[in-house]
Amino acid sequence: MDSPRAKEILLRFRPDTSDASDPEFAEALQQVKRDPALGRWFEQHCAFQSGIRDQFRKIALPQDLKERILREYQPAITRIWFRRPAVQMAAAAAAAIVLLVALVRFQSQRGEGKSFSAYRNRVVRAAQRGYAMDIVTTNLNEIRQFLAAHEAHSDYPLSAALEKLPGDGCAVLRWHNKKIAMVCFDLGNHRDLYLFVISRSDVPSAPDAADPEFARVGRLMTASWSAEGKTYILAGPGDAEFLRKFL
Repeated sequence: MDSPRAKEILLRFRPDTSDASDPEFAEALQQVKRDPALGRWFEQHCAFQSGIRDQFRKIALPQDLKERILREYQPAITRIWFRRPAVQMAAAAAAAIVLLVALVRFQSQRGEGKSFSAYRNRVVRAAQRGYAMDIVTTNLNEIRQFLAAHEAHSDYPLSAALEKLPGDGCAVLRWHNKKIAMVCFDLGNHRDLYLFVISRSDVPSAPDAADPEFARVGRLMTASWSAEGKTYILAGPGDAEFLRKFL
């Protein structure tokens, strides 16, 4: 499990409860031990949750709360109108229509959920929300070595402009259980460029051509293209013309 995924899971974690025994939480907690940055975030998260819980415990409840609830409770009267044959048929038809609409929407959402647009939106917005890199280094060769050791794409070509930039680090992400290599380049002034690399076959409707397609996702402009069996996304600040300098 990588750090971004662990952070998503641990947002639901509540300290001093049975959460730690849950297998999903347990796996995420192992990543906390491996990633110091994630560990600092998790410590703050737990402190915040504990503080909120302490404040709730200080709220005094009225002594007669139970009696007041029971006194004011008005049981609902259920009228069994649907037992008449005509009403039953109408209700069954309505239920069938609702089921059909729900099924169509579900199938549509499933397709959209694995589309290239959904993939691009997921990885680029994850970078904007903040993440913990698996390795922090300015050395681009060390980044390739790390990705190769973790069976992520490391044989990506870099333009001359990207080769001149120092690295900032990298991470191995996942998309429907498929590995994504994320390489971060330092532009200076607290700005970064992000390169995402995944197998072309892992993302339906990914661009077929090597000519980049530009689209804005949140605060970042993206350029997307495919070449030699891989699909690339380069994301960074500025506009399309700014990104072209690094392609």
